[in-house]
Amino acid sequence: MADTQTERAYQKQPTIFQNKKRVLLGDAGKEKLPRYYKNIGLGFKTPKEVPAGGGRAGGAALDGGGTRGGHAVSLSPPLQAIEGSYIDKKCPFTGNVSIRGRILSGVVTKMKMQRTIVIRRDYLHYIRKYNRFEKRHKNMSVHLSPCFRDVQIGDIVTVGECRPLSKTVRFNVLKVTKAAGTKKQFQKF
Repeated sequence: MADTQTERAYQKQPTIFQNKKRVLLGDAGKEKLPRYYKNIGLGFKTPKEVPAGGGRAGGAALDGGGTRGGHAVSLSPPLQAIEGSYIDKKCPFTGNVSIRGRILSGVVTKMKMQRTIVIRRDYLHYIRKYNRFEKRHKNMSVHLSPCFRDVQIGDIVTVGECRPLSKTVRFNVLKVTKAAGTKKQFQKF
């Protein structure tokens, strides 16, 4: 918990009561707070990595099985969301944000903001006069939860629509796919 307290306000999950008389014992007998997480639903299959209890420690996880747009999609919260200690109220897995509406994908172009990235969405626009297509693109600011650790410029991300999180952010990263050819390359730090 020491590394989560980097802000002036005390960082905690609002759904977890912290003043219990008995606290769960984690690894090596240290006290461990229960952690709130959820399955984001919307046609995404129930994650396989979630323990049998799911939800809060001992609670029931939200189940959202099915298909989305004719495709069977399996999207589970990263293990970091379940076992991590970060606090992010805008995270789709551990925060108070529901994913509804559009599911889009794009390429990461900028990572200069805190917990927010800029993605680029390329598309073709048809011009009837010339019977041809032209390339166009749109940039979008999307929220990137701390549960996604090794995100780099060039990675392909799947984003889902949520309520407005700020003036420009209306989407949340749900899945990160590494760019082709970025397996084991030397990187500066």
